[in-house]
Amino acid sequence: MRKRRGLRMWVLTLLERSPRNGAEIMDEMEMMTKGWWRPSPGSVYPLLESLVQEGFIKKREDGKYELTQKTKEDMGWPYGFHAGQPRTVEDMLKEISGYVSYFEDLVKSDKSRIEPHKEKIKEISGRLSALFP
Repeated sequence: MRKRRGLRMWVLTLLERSPRNGAEIMDEMEMMTKGWWRPSPGSVYPLLESLVQEGFIKKREDGKYELTQKTKEDMGWPYGFHAGQPRTVEDMLKEISGYVSYFEDLVKSDKSRIEPHKEKIKEISGRLSALFP
């Protein structure tokens, strides 16, 4: 159930950017995860149908799905749809902490995946450190 909710929010966020069909949604998710994960048609298409029935999205004549006007208005918060709550600095710090934990895991499990990004991570770290010299 938890994965399904995450998929739901991810689909809505992708459709917020531009209309897509189911295959394009799956391709985009696979690209965003750099090939680590691709949702199955058995999870994406029933979800799309459910979102249509709930009135969050509509299917266009060209087969692409797009957000309804009401959903577009509801998703007007900074950084996309987040359960109706504006994002706070505290929320952002929790999210950043999650990414740091992910990077820590990569260093332990597959350093080769993070190594090419070492300089960019150092740059970002320096920018954050410079906020409070």
